[in-house]
Amino acid sequence: MNDYFITCTLMALDRRKLLKQIGGAGTIATLAGCASVQESSQDTTESGGDSGGGDSDGSESDGSDESDDTESQGPSGTATVWYSLSDTEKALREDIMQTFNDESHHTVDGSDISEMQDKTTSSIPAGQGPEIFQWAHDWVGDYYEREFVVDGSDQLSVELDQFSDAAANAVQYDDAVVGLPFSAETVTLIYNADIVDEAPETFADMEAAMEDYHDPDSGQYGLAYPFDPYFVSGFAQAFGGYYFDPEKDPALGLEADETIQGLEFAVDNLTPYMPNDPGYEPQEAAFMEGNAAFAISGPWYLAGLNDNDINYELMTFPEIDGGQFRPYTGIKMWYFSKAMEEDGADAAAAMEFAEWFVTNEDHLLSRAEDQGHIPVLADLVGSDELPSAVQVYSEAVDQGVPMPTDPRMNDVWAALEEPMVQVFNGSQSPEEALTGAAEEVRSNWE
Repeated sequence: MNDYFITCTLMALDRRKLLKQIGGAGTIATLAGCASVQESSQDTTESGGDSGGGDSDGSESDGSDESDDTESQGPSGTATVWYSLSDTEKALREDIMQTFNDESHHTVDGSDISEMQDKTTSSIPAGQGPEIFQWAHDWVGDYYEREFVVDGSDQLSVELDQFSDAAANAVQYDDAVVGLPFSAETVTLIYNADIVDEAPETFADMEAAMEDYHDPDSGQYGLAYPFDPYFVSGFAQAFGGYYFDPEKDPALGLEADETIQGLEFAVDNLTPYMPNDPGYEPQEAAFMEGNAAFAISGPWYLAGLNDNDINYELMTFPEIDGGQFRPYTGIKMWYFSKAMEEDGADAAAAMEFAEWFVTNEDHLLSRAEDQGHIPVLADLVGSDELPSAVQVYSEAVDQGVPMPTDPRMNDVWAALEEPMVQVFNGSQSPEEALTGAAEEVRSNWE
């Protein structure tokens, strides 16, 4: 781990100084027009607290020469940053970037990308990609081996022990630090409090509530639950099964009896209460519109529920006889794109923005309060300052399984997509689907 911690070189000290200045003023209050407060505070700091603005004998005081301070920071750069956000997230992101631009001598230019994987894999090799981009950590191994992302450890001023162990581990691969983490994500159970009187203690209680409300002829459903490999992982891993684990022998667990048991549980006990389209949008729309008793979804879903005035409650998944809901968990991060190798002003701007973004507590708390995001900054993990919904998601993260960063996982995801649809539609049994997917994965690995 110490290999990733940079000694206090002059450049690192300059970056830390700027980050401290931005972190002090880069609060949500700044979004309301409080930039002048920072300017006043900085003037006072630079003058050593002397209200007269300098030493009466004319001698220099540290930091009093604004031009010298600007020169020590280096030339200003403009970083291109990419992200893929829901409509409810975009406004806050734009405000946050504007805050950084107002307070830093650097600038970030952000773009929302709808097909991030296609865009990054085509643009980065052609030298047309961003300096940094946002995605979950499951691309770390694949993108590093394909040289789409690079080791940024020698440019860092932030130490990885500032984050949770899971987050710090997620951004590393093959002794390289390929990005910085800022939030965790997973899925858990949400219920409509206008339909369900109280949180179910067991799955039997949940099933009774689903049965009571479910009436598809009237547009009412017991459960809204996208039926795809990621969402279904919570049940595939509930009884000791697994999709893929490079630490196990065999690494591929699709054909394990426990994995098949988990998928069978989901098919037998959940799909009868769901809308008849397994896709994300039709499933989540049912709950978003107040027409489902339960939903299984992640923190990204909460902003939309709030906008639609849904009276919802969150809880960790209730007790399952003989198992426990164990979904995949992810770490959202800023990846260091290959463009960071140029190490110029634009790369410096990108690094400064990423470091500020992942360590500014005011900004991270605002994301948690407004959008349900789960901070991974160690000082905020488990904090009483976090909303109750985020605390529930934090518990769900602890119960979950980190997504593998091994590049071979990509073949597992791809092989499971169509079989999950077939299982949902009843054209394949869970055993048939998982066995076929395993054969496809092994063929691709060979």
